[in-house]
Parts: sequence; C-alpha cells; structure tokens
Amino acid sequence: MSGEEAAAWQRLIAVVELLPPVLDAQLLRDVKLTHFEYVTLMVLADAADHTARMTALAASTNATLPRLSHVVRRLEERGLVERFPCPEDRRATNARITPEGLALLDAAAPGHHDTVRSTVLDALSTEQLDQLYAIAGSLLERLDPEGRLTATACHPAKALDQAQ
Repeated sequence: MSGEEAAAWQRLIAVVELLPPVLDAQLLRDVKLTHFEYVTLMVLADAADHTARMTALAASTNATLPRLSHVVRRLEERGLVERFPCPEDRRATNARITPEGLALLDAAAPGHHDTVRSTVLDALSTEQLDQLYAIAGSLLERLDPEGRLTATACHPAKALDQAQ
C-alpha cells in the first residue's frame, strides 16, 4: 500500500468505526432503538404489505439469521413487529411491522435525519456528496454484487430527474 492509499484506508476505517455509535446514541436517546433495529424496521416499512420473510430480511440488513431473530424478538416484545408462518412456505417465517412500529419510525425519523445531516451531510460540499455517492457505489459493487442491501440499488433523485 502506498502512503496515500494507507492514509485513505485509515480514514475510511475511522469513519466506519466512529459513525455507528453516533447513530446508535441518538436513536437510543430519542426512541430506544439501535441503528440496526431502525434499519430493520425501515426495510419492513418499505416492503410490500410491510412484510418480509426472515431470510430475505436478514439478507437486506446484512445480518445472520440468528442475529436478526434475536433483534426481531426484541422488537416483537415491544409490539413493533409481529412474526407469523409464511403462507406460501410453512417452513419459513415472515415478519411484519405493526402500526406501532410505523408510528415509532415516524417519531424517529426527524432526529435521525438531523443527526445524519449534522454529522455527515453538512460536512460535505455538493461536489463531495456526489463523490461520496460514486465512491460508495464503487465499493458496494464489490461488496454487494447481488444488490441485497437497499443502499446498493438506491439512486439520488437528481440522477432520476436527469434520466427523465
């Protein structure tokens, strides 16, 4: 690794290490959710009928099935998610976000967005934000070539506007 490559790598690792606790702290303080729980609820909220198979939910959140089962159990105990047998395959289990879970997501969103803005977005110029999007896209093509994570397939609104 060149000195420039090592410096860039070390900065990326620092961001990867420092950002999750900031996101967790705000969500835990405001709505008693970890960032992973928030993402899990978001994936369910965006799913058809607010429902997903646990295996698909695990893939979409980059979690192992045991980790996701543990998290969904905690969310279920809080009344934010419900689990039930999959009607198409009785061997599988589905998870569905409840109205209470949707309400909590609505309550969490403003504080979460403010934290993302103040911690990340406000630190970047428009040009840097475009660069971040492109850099993350290049890395995601290698890390998630199947496009399991929602972020892998996301496109900025301006790119969609330019395509029309």
